[in-house]
Amino acid sequence: MNLFYEEDGSFKAGTVLADNTTSLQVETAHGKRTKVKANAVMLRFNTSNLLGFLEQAHRIADEIDPNFLWEVAPQEEFEFGLLGKEYFGHDPKPEESAGLLLRLHGSPMHFYKKGKGRYRAAPKESLDAALAGAERKRRLAEQQAEYVAQLSRFELPEAFREKLDELLYAPDKTTLEYKALETASVATGLTMVRLLDKCGGIPSSHDYHLHRFLREHFPEGTGFPALPDVAPPADLPVADVEAFSIDDITTTEIDDALSVVRLPGGRLRIGIHIAAPALGILPGSEVDLVASRRLSTVYMPGNKITMLPDSAIDRFTLLEGAPRPAVSLYAILDPDLTPVGYETRVELVPIAANLRIDALDAVFTDEALATGALDFRFGRELETLYRFARVLEAGRGKADSGPDRQDYNFYVENDRVRIVERRRGSPIDKLVAEMMILANSEWGKQLVEYGVHGIYRVQGGGKVRMSLEAAPHEGLGVAQYAWSSSPLRRYVDLVNQRQIIAASRGEPAPYDGDSDVLAVTLRDFEAAYDTYAEVQRVLERYWCLRWLLQEGVTRAHAVVIRESLVRFERIPLLARVPSLPESEPGTRIELDISGVDLLGLDADFRFVHKLPAGS
Repeated sequence: MNLFYEEDGSFKAGTVLADNTTSLQVETAHGKRTKVKANAVMLRFNTSNLLGFLEQAHRIADEIDPNFLWEVAPQEEFEFGLLGKEYFGHDPKPEESAGLLLRLHGSPMHFYKKGKGRYRAAPKESLDAALAGAERKRRLAEQQAEYVAQLSRFELPEAFREKLDELLYAPDKTTLEYKALETASVATGLTMVRLLDKCGGIPSSHDYHLHRFLREHFPEGTGFPALPDVAPPADLPVADVEAFSIDDITTTEIDDALSVVRLPGGRLRIGIHIAAPALGILPGSEVDLVASRRLSTVYMPGNKITMLPDSAIDRFTLLEGAPRPAVSLYAILDPDLTPVGYETRVELVPIAANLRIDALDAVFTDEALATGALDFRFGRELETLYRFARVLEAGRGKADSGPDRQDYNFYVENDRVRIVERRRGSPIDKLVAEMMILANSEWGKQLVEYGVHGIYRVQGGGKVRMSLEAAPHEGLGVAQYAWSSSPLRRYVDLVNQRQIIAASRGEPAPYDGDSDVLAVTLRDFEAAYDTYAEVQRVLERYWCLRWLLQEGVTRAHAVVIRESLVRFERIPLLARVPSLPESEPGTRIELDISGVDLLGLDADFRFVHKLPAGS
């Protein structure tokens, strides 16, 4: 006696070895012995060829059209054997009954299983919906297979073009495109990003990195909406000075300028003049709301995203040739350059010149200061400011506080990068830095003295943070430090400038201690500042790698920082060198460079040898 039975959702055949009423010992067609429950048995039959029986049953099942079977099936619940007689037109043979059962079981859209060997035909509307769904799945599967085939040939499907941004930065794993990309990625052995790149989906490796940042932080684009014009008051007094700014050649947001006036009795009046957008951008205005969302200008090699629209920058930048609105901090100095008093004024400041650092570095040097060779415009004023800067530096306890550090300027033009190395700590750097430290610390002090709240930059225990409480900045050696010197570029400075103007005029400050603006600005600015610094770091690394390719650099010198981490000479590039032998920090080495990867922002850096000391 043979059985056709159900086990674990499938049907099998076997020969009975022992019948124990509730269960049977069975040997399958492949010689395996197993126990079968009596209620799992669908058919009992006699045959000498179980494998042949199963083959016939499956062949018959394949020949049965489930749609026709559904049409002839009764609407009420039925037993499969009764349907077999109706379908075949005779009492079905065991293999026919088995084939019919296989077809019923394998057509869940057409027939619902109701019990042992019992089924019910699906309602027409349910069947139609299920068939339509199956057809959609089939078409989608075909489409997905076509996408996979195209991607595997390194062709970008047309449908992918409008979804590239999503696929690269925020993929929806349920979409057909993502599933196809994932499958093709496995098939080709490439990451999904590299596969899209090979298919032409990433025309610019630079834009790939930039757009990741823009998508998250500037989803509506970097442009500005239509905004009303902003302008300073028309009745500001004009300062009796000839001021000059000192900036990089690419700077357009000129925040600060300086002046030197000699007073009777040998005294000096040093002016630190800060652009005054707070005079025209009112709290809560449309321009202010835009600035409060951006919080800072975003800098990156060859590009920037300004905090303020060009129209506002043009109104308040300290451009040479005319008086410009400014908040001025005047320091009155004795002949020995000791400060004897400070005064804050809101005024129009005549800007005589926009001096550029690259030109000043060549003429305003330690040698020129030592020899007095300062025969250029504002040379004597710069000398006076430098001497005053040395006094301020010593007063902070920071004179000769450490070695100069390297700085780098990136200039990108026509898709080529120029990386210019300059050493920080030159006379002009020290001059400008000390004047800004003075302005930010003194205005922070004035806010405290006038009982006006502000946002401070503090440092204690080595940690730098923003605070609504005045506290020392240990790294700078000042009792308080309120960012105020860059109001065209930092929203914190714009907020503080409003407070400073109010304090200097004896007017109620725009923000009191309970102001949400101060708290929210402090909170959001720190996060934005870190984010903007990170995108700058990423793109600087990108352009360093581009420079290696551009210049054909395959060998370079570097300095060991720690373990396998090294810093390149000539460009601000950090790299891991797995092959680097144990070396002391500061050891100079030569590296072999290959396989520069602009998408992954990496390359194959291999240790060649150590360089002799002093080479």
